[in-house]
Amino acid sequence: MIKSKIIIYYIILVIVSLFFITPFYVTLITSFKPLSEISIANMWNFPKHFSLEGFIGAYKKLAPNMKNSFYLTIPATIISAILGSINGFALSKLRFKYSNLVFALILFGMFIPYQSVLFPLIQFFQKIGLYGTIPALIIIHVIYGIPITTLMFKNYYEEIPDELIEAASIDGANLYNVYTKILLPISIPGFVVVAIWQFTNIWNEFLFAVTVTNNPAKQPITVALVNLAGSQVVEWNIQMAGALIAALPTLIVYIALGKYFIRGLLAGSVKG
Repeated sequence: MIKSKIIIYYIILVIVSLFFITPFYVTLITSFKPLSEISIANMWNFPKHFSLEGFIGAYKKLAPNMKNSFYLTIPATIISAILGSINGFALSKLRFKYSNLVFALILFGMFIPYQSVLFPLIQFFQKIGLYGTIPALIIIHVIYGIPITTLMFKNYYEEIPDELIEAASIDGANLYNVYTKILLPISIPGFVVVAIWQFTNIWNEFLFAVTVTNNPAKQPITVALVNLAGSQVVEWNIQMAGALIAALPTLIVYIALGKYFIRGLLAGSVKG
């Protein structure tokens, strides 16, 4: 009976795995096909002649926009992580009056739909002269990232014993020293989780990217990827290769830092 249950579980796992792997398989083999081999009839077949023309064509078109994505994602991730860390420290260790209310108001920002703020946001950036620029996108993603980064760091810092902070205070450390010399050095797993989360969300974001930046030369890679679709002839090998190139940075981040991700996410979840 137990053996039959295990077999059923494995069958379900295989079916679910195939469901997720199949689109990736088609994307991968199509990206290595020359345009002449691409058709509905042989979409499942391996390429007869492996070709890199899709990757070369996609890279030529996406390289400038990939650079824009790095200009956007890296500073927005770093700034939102630092602000979230400071907020998390204040809300978890200082416990000032109405701190719970402040925390709830910060979290409320996570539930504001992007679409509801688009029009006033564009008007605001037009007035201050930042509309159509990467700094405007950085500001947006830093602000929208503060609620989730605050939540993550608050949970992370609540795992740290209050006695550690009290001992530092007795030794004469002020708030700045407590934060920079006590909490920051042990916050690496928290920063890794926040960095992965923010990097992935900002890199893959499309709505703000396409509405706040109207110049194709200044748009991130997600917008350029959509623009790869030709109006008359669709070069599927270039589009599939472009999708893989666009996904590569986030994949590298997960592979390099993935071992810290679950550990950091679980920080604070088992308190008590």
